[in-house]
Amino acid sequence: MTALSDGLSLGTALRHARAALAIAWQSAPGNVLALALLTVANGLLPVVMAWLTKILLDLLAHPSQGGQLLQYALLLSGAGIVGAALPQAKQYAKAELGRSVNLRASQDLVGALNRLIGLARFEDPRFRDRLQIAQQAGRSAPAQLVDSGLSAIQSMLILVGFAGTLVAIEPWAAVLVTAAVLPTMRAELVISRRRANLVWRTSTATRYEFAYSRLLADVQAAKEVRIYGLGQFFAARMRRELQRVQHADRQVDRRELLTQGLLGLLAAAVAGAGLWWAIRAAGNGRLTIGDVSVFIAAVAGIQSALTTMVRVTASAHQQLMMFDHFQWVVQAPTDLESGPPGSTLVPLAEGIELKDVWFRYSDDHPWVLQGVSLTIPRGATLALVGLNGAGKSTVVKLLCRLYDPVRGSIRWDGQDLRQLPIDELRRRIGVVFQDFMSYDLTAAENIAVGDLAALHDPDRIRSAAQAGGIDTALEQLPHQYETMLTRIFFSEEDRDDASTGVFLSGGQWQRIALARALIRRDAELLILDEPSSGLDAEAEYEVQLRLRRHSSVRTNLIISHRLSTLRDADLIAVLADGKVVESGDHADLMAAGGHYARLFRLQARGYRAAVGADDFGAP
Repeated sequence: MTALSDGLSLGTALRHARAALAIAWQSAPGNVLALALLTVANGLLPVVMAWLTKILLDLLAHPSQGGQLLQYALLLSGAGIVGAALPQAKQYAKAELGRSVNLRASQDLVGALNRLIGLARFEDPRFRDRLQIAQQAGRSAPAQLVDSGLSAIQSMLILVGFAGTLVAIEPWAAVLVTAAVLPTMRAELVISRRRANLVWRTSTATRYEFAYSRLLADVQAAKEVRIYGLGQFFAARMRRELQRVQHADRQVDRRELLTQGLLGLLAAAVAGAGLWWAIRAAGNGRLTIGDVSVFIAAVAGIQSALTTMVRVTASAHQQLMMFDHFQWVVQAPTDLESGPPGSTLVPLAEGIELKDVWFRYSDDHPWVLQGVSLTIPRGATLALVGLNGAGKSTVVKLLCRLYDPVRGSIRWDGQDLRQLPIDELRRRIGVVFQDFMSYDLTAAENIAVGDLAALHDPDRIRSAAQAGGIDTALEQLPHQYETMLTRIFFSEEDRDDASTGVFLSGGQWQRIALARALIRRDAELLILDEPSSGLDAEAEYEVQLRLRRHSSVRTNLIISHRLSTLRDADLIAVLADGKVVESGDHADLMAAGGHYARLFRLQARGYRAAVGADDFGAP
């Protein structure tokens, strides 16, 4: 995108204009045509009414021709009725076009976001700023550009009609009135550029202000906000960011106020000079009363038409600069490439291998993984152990191909994940993320989103819930599996029943997330990132038993800080500082007396009194 401070090049502006108008036309061609017809009518009507008024005044000045007075009076009344109805009809057509464009642009924007395979763009602040502006511009810019273009055409019709009138009466007046608008054109274009720059400069502050205001209203944040007394803290930060936006906005408004005031004085001076000349000309007999009226209407009409043309041009310029962000997001290439056309993913036969994997989130960040090499044989369970920040969750993101390694590769039966079809790869993976989602949906939908093919299959949903150990709890809800797991929304059937939405505990939500992963029957790789962190000891033991039954037919990666849950893993790998520093089974690692043994014995001390030291190995 061209730097906003420099505006848009003519070629870029024309491309964006064509794209925006195409969206409008494809969204609602009937509304565009209706607006065009109404615009032509609105453009011709003021000129027609001015001439009808002139004729009526001249007829009144010559009573001998009064036979035509009623005829022109009726015509003027009819034009007035049409003039009163046209703006309302045009406003309705504009609103309809706006609604259609909003729907189409939202679909295009969501489609562009869904084409992004990985996470990198969503974690880029500049992309977030552009996305915010794109969401605003996509909803409004195409419809407003159509309106600006048609308004310019309407003003042009008024301008041509009244300019012809002035030329017929006094040619120099048309030249003077037109020349007086040129400074306005320059000023409006400068103002529009400042407005577009303002939106870009304040986009980060606007996002901060929205984030703080959302925290103050968010139900999940409400507990800590109240317990820790954070209300005034976040309110102060929200106010600070809002003041930054308002300060920048106020500066532009003050400049605009001064500019518009000076331009208004210029327009008033030109109109006053024209009126003074017309009155003197009428006194000398050069103009009739009707000529004076049409002259006054023509001067005002030309000034209004030219000013409108300048303003809609400036508005279109600003909208195009905003629409540039929409186009950038919609046309942005995917962040990660799927496998080449025709690539296939065969059922896992040998295993998954991380081969000398190096990764960091950007060139400015430190290395998270430094030469990690691991193999997960088909049907085996690999447990990853390490302190916070060791890189365990990053391994999960790479296996799900939310990022690609900077160096090295991850291979599925010897095939680099980058050469495999991404959708098919992800269908073969079931995941419980450490920061799993709790959707504002029904219980059934919260499970079925793990495999949308099961959305209308109650038996599959129930089977997954049983596997996750949450079936009994869901059966006890007010509407069982159809109960909304939120107090923010209600289902349409239960709008008037405030008791239908419920909250689950953290452990219950964790079981929901587990059921969501297990509903994928065809998943060959099961990834569990802290799958029992929110469970008590008894619930954890039960979940581990269920996982062993369901994991026996899958290849598994388990991450947990509770090392007692990993004793039965086929292979345990210890990550430290982004490297594999130890690997082996539980017995081998305990015998080695390294990182794993130290961490395991530290945790074991808390259980000895209840369970017995021998179960954990002597320190």
